[in-house]
Amino acid sequence: MTEQRRRMRSAGITLGLTALVAASLTGCSNDDDQPDYAAICVDPQTQERTDDGNCKDEREYHGSGAGFFWFYMATRGGGLVPPIGGRYNTGQGTFTTPSTRPGASGSPTIKRGGLDTKGGDIGKISRGGFGKAGKGGSGG
Repeated sequence: MTEQRRRMRSAGITLGLTALVAASLTGCSNDDDQPDYAAICVDPQTQERTDDGNCKDEREYHGSGAGFFWFYMATRGGGLVPPIGGRYNTGQGTFTTPSTRPGASGSPTIKRGGLDTKGGDIGKISRGGFGKAGKGGSGG
């Protein structure tokens, strides 16, 4: 009888600890899943966002040359992503690949492409992929 109680208590403690660890990991994963920087494909000559398919590699734009380049924006801080065809703000990002995490140490996480083609708040990147939370709207 006492042996059975010990087993039940042990199982209860194990389940409780497992639930506590799972809840802790879930709470921590929200910030870790969001990349530090998101990149949009742009044409630096026109200063407009283009389709992600135009940026085929990680070349950096250094103020000259033609073609399309990735433009890196920090995902925290309230930056706005322009829609495709919209002008981007050069003050909100950089053409060089970020090497540090904003406000922290270590290597940054970077996600190239996949942002909502209609633009919006860069901070609303959904977990497990890109995109922003849909905003309701009505058609005409």
